[in-house]
Amino acid sequence: MNEFRLSDLWIIAPFLAVVLTSMAVLILEGIRRNNATASYATSITGLVTALGLTAATYGSADSGFRDMVSQGAFATYFSGLFIVVGLLTIVVSRGYLRRQRWQHGEYYALILSAVSGMILMASGTDLIVIFLGIELMSLAFYVLAGFFRTKASSNESALKYFLLGAFATGFLLYGVALLYGVTGSTNLAVISSKAGSLGGDPLFLLGVGMIVIALGFKVAAVPFHMWAPDVYEGAPTAVTGFMATAGKAAAFAAFGSVFLKGLAFTGTDVNLLLAILAALSMVVGNITAVVQNNIKRMLAYSSVAHAGYILAGVAAGNADGQTGMMFYVGAYAFMTLGAFTIVGMLEGVDGQGLTYGDYTGLSGRHPAAAFLMAVFMFSLAGIPPLAGFFGKYYVFLAAVEAGMTWLAVIGVLTSLVSVYYYLRLVVEMYFREPATGPDSHPAPGSMAIAALSAYAVVQLGIYPSILLNLINGRI
Repeated sequence: MNEFRLSDLWIIAPFLAVVLTSMAVLILEGIRRNNATASYATSITGLVTALGLTAATYGSADSGFRDMVSQGAFATYFSGLFIVVGLLTIVVSRGYLRRQRWQHGEYYALILSAVSGMILMASGTDLIVIFLGIELMSLAFYVLAGFFRTKASSNESALKYFLLGAFATGFLLYGVALLYGVTGSTNLAVISSKAGSLGGDPLFLLGVGMIVIALGFKVAAVPFHMWAPDVYEGAPTAVTGFMATAGKAAAFAAFGSVFLKGLAFTGTDVNLLLAILAALSMVVGNITAVVQNNIKRMLAYSSVAHAGYILAGVAAGNADGQTGMMFYVGAYAFMTLGAFTIVGMLEGVDGQGLTYGDYTGLSGRHPAAAFLMAVFMFSLAGIPPLAGFFGKYYVFLAAVEAGMTWLAVIGVLTSLVSVYYYLRLVVEMYFREPATGPDSHPAPGSMAIAALSAYAVVQLGIYPSILLNLINGRI
């Protein structure tokens, strides 16, 4: 086992950059209260630096800190995605917090803390490191969900998220403890080398099952999804968009590290369990989303359904499944972040503007916002040639190649159901008589981020090879 080397710091350079920036923001807030502008600028600078370091480490494969973290296409791809989404979220949050009259610099420190935890989840090759990443991200999310502390709905969402998250943490730790007890290690490579001989050990399978439960909670997969609608609705919309994109992507990075890169369960009951969770998530998420009238709750149940689609790639357990999962997560991040950006732009100070009725005739009041929202809805529905279509194509293809044709069929059928509630919003915006909605003046920064996200959705749909080459380390 390798000893510590100074070169190990280079492996975690993006993580260190984000952590140090978070600490700098906290120091700024301590020196001068309510200095949100300086905290905002520092956060942007730190994330841009971290993105540059991520690009510099791309293409190199190495491990450090006694093989507890690794570098490579998988870790670099996800780290870059987290940093980009964090950067876009901070830009969007600037205008959103100003409209909500709730500008506090510690908000940016919490975003940075969450991003640093996500990077650990993607680069960790040891269950302890992955656990630390999950907790670092989750603790920041608990506070961010209740950031509007004078609003009862925000406090309620934070409390629900914290209580249920604590249970998920218990499952994760118990699962890690069982695997350590059986294999004598928490390193995924060591556990994988012993998994073949322990495949029928009840304690080993119980440990794996508990890890599935914990990660299933983080991705909001059925039946561990009940926190998502309430938390998504009550949390600040900018935070909701961040949780639904980067948070879900980080959880799937952990799924990939454990079940695709670390432990090979292809063709076993573990893959069947993941496939069942994927099918349940597709069915329950889409059917429940149909009856929602609140846009944030609709997108929350939509997020549950998309967790099912992405889980189909993990359940396949093959190389195409990993590629499909990574592509889908990247595409989903842009289309969902863009959708929540539009929702945040149109949301009133008192929480108005969040129902389907508030979007009636939006094309007449805010034509640009309506057009961008339509692009995101079409992509989420999986309509070609947008990125959402190819995301579903890759994960369903992987499921078919793994002998799970039934899972792909369920995915296609439930995708048809999703078309109803996505296009319902488009119909409200374009084919209903104009109605008077909340007075909103979209911030230029938020509009720019929404337009950039829409551009990415279109480009990744027309040229999916852009993301595929990045995923496979061919750039």
